[in-house]
Amino acid sequence: MHELSIATAIIERADELARADGTETVSKVTVRVGELAGVVPDALDFAFEVARDGTSLAGARLVVEQIPAQAWCGACAEEFAVGMPPFFWCPRCDQPSSDLRSGRELEIAGIEPAPA
Repeated sequence: MHELSIATAIIERADELARADGTETVSKVTVRVGELAGVVPDALDFAFEVARDGTSLAGARLVVEQIPAQAWCGACAEEFAVGMPPFFWCPRCDQPSSDLRSGRELEIAGIEPAPA
């Protein structure tokens, strides 16, 4: 389960960001996870709960924003959903696309400090 190593990295980075901001404890971490990132949100949530113990994020909850995979068709100027498994053919003009606009994200979008 590679989600445990991802959760650990999220916790370490969120802790660094919080401390740099003068925050002692964190109540919520929001992450953006793309549809094609290869991360199972439920597994990430479980791994986060396990990995947060003993850290400044011990009471924090994880909020996962799922980002759909979207591609751009240059031939007809159409943005379209790629889906899962990914299909990179434009549904409008039936041309292939190699311009993936979203869906690979795996990033911290926000950190909320715990109330004082």
